[in-house]
Amino acid sequence: MQKYQNSWNGTGTRPILSGMTIPELEEALAGTPGKAPYRARQIFSRISGGACSFEEMTNLPLPLRKELAEQFRIRGIGAVEKQEDRDGTVKLRLGLPGGAAVETVLLSSGPGERLTACLSTQAGCPVACVFCKTGNTGFLRNLEAWEIVEQVLVLSGLVRGRGKQISHIVVMGMGEPLLNLPALRKALEILCDPRGLGFSKRKITVSTSGIYRSILDMAENGPRTELALSITTAREELRRRLMPGSAKNPLDRIKEALKVYQEKQKRRITLETVLLGGINTTEADARALAHFARGLYTLVNLIPWNPVAELRFDNKPLRKPPAEETGRFRRMLEDLGLEVSIRYRRGRGVCGACGQLGTAPVQGDDAAVAALPLLSYRSTTDSGSQPQ
Repeated sequence: MQKYQNSWNGTGTRPILSGMTIPELEEALAGTPGKAPYRARQIFSRISGGACSFEEMTNLPLPLRKELAEQFRIRGIGAVEKQEDRDGTVKLRLGLPGGAAVETVLLSSGPGERLTACLSTQAGCPVACVFCKTGNTGFLRNLEAWEIVEQVLVLSGLVRGRGKQISHIVVMGMGEPLLNLPALRKALEILCDPRGLGFSKRKITVSTSGIYRSILDMAENGPRTELALSITTAREELRRRLMPGSAKNPLDRIKEALKVYQEKQKRRITLETVLLGGINTTEADARALAHFARGLYTLVNLIPWNPVAELRFDNKPLRKPPAEETGRFRRMLEDLGLEVSIRYRRGRGVCGACGQLGTAPVQGDDAAVAALPLLSYRSTTDSGSQPQ
């Protein structure tokens, strides 16, 4: 077998199979007697189906299972902490190698309705949006492809026993996805492979603050997913104050990149606007947004801000806009010819809603939290056994 190494956490580790494509698995198995290419497809299928140990891969010969256990790990995520809201939202805090941790969320649109995985791509976030908890925690590092894939594997394991499956993915968790495009691209290649989980790219949405060079990269090289721009406001000066990390990506260049993306990919683009009470809900904001959207095929998605107690702007606490303010802003946009929707809030009880990841839940009216100490999945180490 080829000796693979994880790309960031040093030498001497057993490589993690969850982040390998089938060709990479074939290469890893090459040169070892009895390891035909179809074995790679079998392993890939079993990992996608939730196998956490080689002992579970009973379709493989026992000697091969033992050899694989000596050479590889199936997964690398450590301890998992689970919190569940009364609305069905589940938030997981995942321990990663090197002491990092990220959060991922399972969203339910209602009993018997679709399940959506909300994925993180970075530990922390360098964009530093003033209205986002993650952006106020600083930036540690990019996630590896396997760390993105395993979020789906762990979330899928939660619902598989109930006869359900995740149908949609939104890359809207911690971090700026397009600052980690190579890892995201590889993770989605694995997640969309029909020989594994087989997600449809049309059911995947990637949300970005507007890294225009990466949008152009996606236009040329994929992935062919739905794309959302977290615009917040189209007033450039105000946007740079609310989203300091956006300064290197001015709105005119973002718009040009979106035009190219739309021409190449033939996809409608969602303009996500987090509404901050008294800050970006004016007529000037509405007109600026309508001007930005001109020439693009868009849907404006309004997101009333989800409270995070310590966040401030201009030395004043941020506040959620009342329903009247949200409704008035929506009508202004519609009068300007825009198609508008309002995002239904879920997960606030466990601080799993938009902008809240990295926040500890506080008990109250919104917080009927079922806090479970740890799931059965445990950390894998080079000297330890695979998780059971």
